Amino acid sequence: MAMKRNGKSHVSSDSDEKVMFFKDVSLGPHETQLRFRLIHFWEARNPVKKTLIGLEILLIDEQGTVIQGFISPGRIKKYLPEMKRGSVYKFINFYGSKNKPVYRVADHVATVSFTWNSEMSVLHEIPISIDEDRFRFHSYEDFEANCDLKGNLYDVVGHMKLVDGQTLIERPKLDDVKIATTRHILIHLQSHDGPVMKLYLWDQAATEFSKKFNSCENTPTVLLVTTVNPKRFGGTLALASMSSIWIFMDNDVQPTMDYLAWLGSNPEIANQDAFFECTATIDDVVHGSSWYYVACSECHSKATKGTNSLICTNARCAKVNTTGIAQYRAKISVYDNSEQAFFVLLGDAGHELTGRHASELVSSYFEANKSEGADHEVPVPEALISTIGQTHKLCVKVTDHNFSGNTRAITVTKILPLDTPPPTEASVGNDIGATSEEAKQSGNDVCEPPTGRGDPADEESKRTCSSADPGAAKRPRCEN
Repeated sequence: MAMKRNGKSHVSSDSDEKVMFFKDVSLGPHETQLRFRLIHFWEARNPVKKTLIGLEILLIDEQGTVIQGFISPGRIKKYLPEMKRGSVYKFINFYGSKNKPVYRVADHVATVSFTWNSEMSVLHEIPISIDEDRFRFHSYEDFEANCDLKGNLYDVVGHMKLVDGQTLIERPKLDDVKIATTRHILIHLQSHDGPVMKLYLWDQAATEFSKKFNSCENTPTVLLVTTVNPKRFGGTLALASMSSIWIFMDNDVQPTMDYLAWLGSNPEIANQDAFFECTATIDDVVHGSSWYYVACSECHSKATKGTNSLICTNARCAKVNTTGIAQYRAKISVYDNSEQAFFVLLGDAGHELTGRHASELVSSYFEANKSEGADHEVPVPEALISTIGQTHKLCVKVTDHNFSGNTRAITVTKILPLDTPPPTEASVGNDIGATSEEAKQSGNDVCEPPTGRGDPADEESKRTCSSADPGAAKRPRCEN
């Protein structure tokens, strides 16, 4: 885990009042003064009934220690008018409640709970500097290790590969009506050179992302999201937003600026191939173009006819007397709940889909049609046609080439087991309404009456894809 400061704000005063640091906050009542910067605050609601549990707060003191705070529903009106993210406050009279065991946004054992006699006032001048923020970053490996544990909620920063199923080669068009209806948006995010992760933003987080993304003059690349919940679906890691989420892009904060600079210094990372999974239904096998190609038996690159033999087109292989073997290069039309797209089925993926090798199907055709010459193009076989109507989980490969020039198709590299249904709010976001039900306990335990709160084949794919009709296919927006 990496922790990173976002900068400091310097102010001064002659005040010598005694102040308790967050590291010294213990469980029980306190009449001592605290001095802190308010980083962030959000409503905690019951995830089922949607009733307000209270207002949760993230605070940081002059030593850089972060602690969580809590205000019960009956007291929110008293303090909310004076609360502003980034402001510094003086605070006296509070109760140190035990930090909840799940969905924690701070490492401290205690939570600063506002009581009946708590007093909070804005400090315009203080004798020290206080950090503007503190992020707790996790890598892919960290999220994997903490998946489904419902413990600490950490932050993630990375560069976006897909936004709502669209690449960033051209600026994605986000449909606010669709987002409002589905109540979520899916982002594929890669942190440095790690694997691509699925990030589900739900409800207000989805709306906030769309608004922020669309308001940027240039297409945003870097995304920082706080307090995400790592969950697993069908063996795949996914990150889900929580009500405590905060979204930053490109030049919003120092960590995003640092990441943007790193990305600029490592263009091979930004432009590397990305692999995604999606669930889609096949609605057609495209006719009018060959569903296979003759490949070099050594490297499977395309082989062309020479004067007396087949020649491999791969410069690194360049066999001038190669044996030709049929390989899949079938263009299929697929759709999911929201979009239609063209995929190119290559090599082993075709075998995994049909259960038959392309070479086997081609040989069978010529055996049954001995009068046809060797240059005759074999029509689309029944083994491929019979897949129309089938729904499959596909692993697809996306590169810049897939959406540049006349190319409007991407490559299917593998057929995966269709073992889980697409994520829903119930499966991914059932914890999004409130940071946790355990939040109820952190404010009731105060010292007062409770108030209640609740590879080569790819080169061949490029040539095939480039011949696709640019206006016929849309950007794929398959969601898993």
